[in-house]
Amino acid sequence: MVTTTKGVGDEGEARAWAHLQRHGLTLVQRNYRVAAGPRQRGGEVDLIARERDGTLVFVEVRARRSARYGGAAASVTSTKQRRIVFAAQHYLRAFAAPPACRFDVVAIDGERIEWFRAAFDAG
Repeated sequence: MVTTTKGVGDEGEARAWAHLQRHGLTLVQRNYRVAAGPRQRGGEVDLIARERDGTLVFVEVRARRSARYGGAAASVTSTKQRRIVFAAQHYLRAFAAPPACRFDVVAIDGERIEWFRAAFDAG
């Protein structure tokens, strides 16, 4: 059994990716990080994947050992969303014509996995 917070997170990412892969997504990049500046926190996208239709999917994975204290999905705060959007915008600068994209959340509470498509938007 995984006991550290990092271990729970790493295991959660692996489980989330396996779940998304079973649903036809392909992995583009893992753990995309960007810095904002010397005194500002940047952002990170846990998984960047592509749907069969070409949609780029920025995925936040949240894993908790149980659903106590609101569960994994509830931990994706507006501050966390802003950091994910910041990193996604940075990532999209590499495209001459950015593809359609969306922000998903995979919430893992114990053994339960929930995939929230279009969980939030960049606005």
